[in-house]
Amino acid sequence: MSSKKDHISETPATQFLRKQGISFTEHPYAYEEHGGTSVSARELGVDEHVVVKTLVMQDEAAKPMLVLMHGDRKVSTKNLARQIGCKSVEPCKPEVANRHSGFLIGGTSPFGTRKAMPVYVEGSILELPKIYINGGRRGFLIGIAPEVIARVLSGKPVHCALEE
Repeated sequence: MSSKKDHISETPATQFLRKQGISFTEHPYAYEEHGGTSVSARELGVDEHVVVKTLVMQDEAAKPMLVLMHGDRKVSTKNLARQIGCKSVEPCKPEVANRHSGFLIGGTSPFGTRKAMPVYVEGSILELPKIYINGGRRGFLIGIAPEVIARVLSGKPVHCALEE
């Protein structure tokens, strides 16, 4: 095992991406409990708008889904539910989210989840040249082309962003 300090061990997310032959950059940072995307953006020196949150939500039948949102925006669950034809959408409780994704809250990646779930992505994310998204561990983001979300995860664009 390499003793290089910045070496990141594999996560289900990085294994999934490597298997798909997708290139990405690795960005470890000092994780802060409840720090969210403002901390990771500051640590990486990037705009919070290009840091993408991976949220595990569920519909009224408790069917899970992933919602990808700009770090500096909130999800309007009302707008999302209307766009995807559900009665309601709400965030999963942390332990439920963990069960569906296989990742800890704060380390949830849309890649390599335990359970296959539909992925909804805020449309404007797909227009960015590059995004930073969780790599499957707290304190670890990966830089990747946003089109990978549409291509590899069949992410469906939605418009449900609210200003923070």
